[in-house]
Amino acid sequence: MSDADMLHVSNTAKGAPLAKKVAVIGSGSWGTAVTSLVSPQAQEVVVWSFEQEVADGINNTRHNPVQLPDFEFPKNVRATTSLQTAAQDAEALLLVVPSAFLRQTCARLAPFVANDVPVLVLTKGVERGTGNLMATVVAQELGNENRIAVLSGPNHAEEISQGTISAAVVASKSQDVAKYFQSMLVCPAFRVYVTEDLEGVEICAAEKNVIAIACGIAVALGAGDNTLAVLMTRGLAEVSRIAVAVGANPLTCMGLAGMGDLVVTCTSRHSRNRSFGEAFVRGESLDAYQRRTGMIVEGAEAARSIWELAVAHGVQAPITKVVYDLLFEGLPLSNAVEALIERTPVVEFYGVGQQEATDKVSDGASGPSHKDQ
Repeated sequence: MSDADMLHVSNTAKGAPLAKKVAVIGSGSWGTAVTSLVSPQAQEVVVWSFEQEVADGINNTRHNPVQLPDFEFPKNVRATTSLQTAAQDAEALLLVVPSAFLRQTCARLAPFVANDVPVLVLTKGVERGTGNLMATVVAQELGNENRIAVLSGPNHAEEISQGTISAAVVASKSQDVAKYFQSMLVCPAFRVYVTEDLEGVEICAAEKNVIAIACGIAVALGAGDNTLAVLMTRGLAEVSRIAVAVGANPLTCMGLAGMGDLVVTCTSRHSRNRSFGEAFVRGESLDAYQRRTGMIVEGAEAARSIWELAVAHGVQAPITKVVYDLLFEGLPLSNAVEALIERTPVVEFYGVGQQEATDKVSDGASGPSHKDQ
């Protein structure tokens, strides 16, 4: 019996599963890992994959041949390339697709998802052009925003699939929905907390990927531990300013979705965003990196969309702007360093206090100026 099957037996022995059928939409590394968490609480888990090769691999060998190939799926998991087969009659829906494809995937799912089915969004990002958070995108396509929750935290899929201790926070406007998914996911190795601050969790989840790219670039340029600490803490301040601007609680940025996820994404060898930053300095393009690894660098898309959001709200976001300029505007690396170190330091937590949350940053409504990040 595999470790996954043993976990399934031990958890379901405590009581009846929460759902007869759970649909996991997405078969990447995170989709694979989260399936290991929900399978003990469902009679059946159906994983939707865009790739026939992956669906066949899961069904025939109980392994994902592309992502986390060493993980063995429990026996109650099957895969399909049909969204209808995956979603129809599911009692819970988990969305784990790249942010750029979330809206079109939900539009295709809509005919097969009942209006009262709880939906957990694990996709991280901000929609380019609209500034919408992922939960808003899902609500616009599937309806009933009160049944939607999001999850984030310091959760590398590689470690989740191995059963190492991790934690996350589930956010929803409905505490019943948040607690439902908390019950579905929590186990001794995966602690799950709840909050109502959906906006804060989503901003943290998206922006930390951008900061991680910056950290990867810094490492490849020879930066030391002090520099990384500066990037991470000033990055956290940047996250907090954007979060406050969209109405979130700045304390969320100190928790699992903020500081927790930021630390692991900026420092871990598993982080695709940090490793892409390193590869970028070595001359590898975004497209080449994604082709080589088979993974989407969400921080690259987020750099574009979050910079748009920051400008729309008049928020200072210099690290995000530098990453955006490097990836999409041809900014030389030497100029990127200068753009940050030439900024004049001011008050450490500007843009986060109550008065500034109302006034935003009075001296930089159109974006960064020579103030400290």
